[in-house]
Amino acid sequence: MSKYQLSIVIVSWNVRDLLRDCLYSIEQTRGNLAVETIVVDSASTDGSPAMVAAEFPQVTLITANENVGFPRGNNMGIAKAHGRYILLLNPDTVLHDNALVHMVDYLENHLDVGVVGAQLLNDDGSVQSSRRRFPTLITAFFESTWLQSRAPQHILTRYYALDTPDNQTAEVDWVMGACLMTRQEIAQTIGGLDEGYFMYSEELDWCHRIKMAGWRVVYLPTAQVTHYQGKSSEQVVAQRHIYFNRAKLRYFRKYHGRVPAFVLRLFLLLNYLVQMALEAGKGVLGHKRPLRWQRVHAYWLVLRSGLRPAGY
Repeated sequence: MSKYQLSIVIVSWNVRDLLRDCLYSIEQTRGNLAVETIVVDSASTDGSPAMVAAEFPQVTLITANENVGFPRGNNMGIAKAHGRYILLLNPDTVLHDNALVHMVDYLENHLDVGVVGAQLLNDDGSVQSSRRRFPTLITAFFESTWLQSRAPQHILTRYYALDTPDNQTAEVDWVMGACLMTRQEIAQTIGGLDEGYFMYSEELDWCHRIKMAGWRVVYLPTAQVTHYQGKSSEQVVAQRHIYFNRAKLRYFRKYHGRVPAFVLRLFLLLNYLVQMALEAGKGVLGHKRPLRWQRVHAYWLVLRSGLRPAGY
């Protein structure tokens, strides 16, 4: 039997200072838990590996020679994990007191629960949306598109689980991968994250597979974590749009079929074409021209990519 109760896997890319704060928060809040921490560095150029090696010699450091993405990076860490439980943790997070203990205790006392997600907080202390229900095809046409503000309220209420209070423990369909704890036995039997995703939707896919295997997924607000979201992805704006939508399309192709995914892909491409035209018009009229042309360029790169999901 392993001496570790918990293995924490962190995939990091060019967020050295945030990673340092995250690792310090683990040391300060682990309590009496036997914890091993594994950092997978995706070819950072900001000195992250050297910082980890110098300041956190107890951390297992895995260095990749390329940006391996979130699913593959986590799978590399999971392969080295010895703990009874595994926590996927973003490097742009800071754990609050007892968060780890609350999550481990919940899994210890609820043997039918396969995944526990923490309550994520913004840096001002407000609650960040971190619990979801599985998206329907209708949801996909509204969520994170220019139509979201026009979506019927019941669609967003269902998807974002807004019918459950932020401070209430609740069974949901999936939780955000910024702080997601599961069992070692699930990683061994269900398998790791689908590496066909690069970033985005991989935790949705994993929770889907875990629920299909009969486990429950629970949002646990007594475990609190501050999440400075998007600090890696904001470094590559156009790629962020491409990764997000390719991931969405991969999920719908995988679980809803080829035709719905094709229709959704056409809609998303049309969405970017319309947005590009609008931004170009505003740029011609002289309204915030640098910003408008930056967006036009980003949307053109999205259109040029074709948004074809990897593996399909």
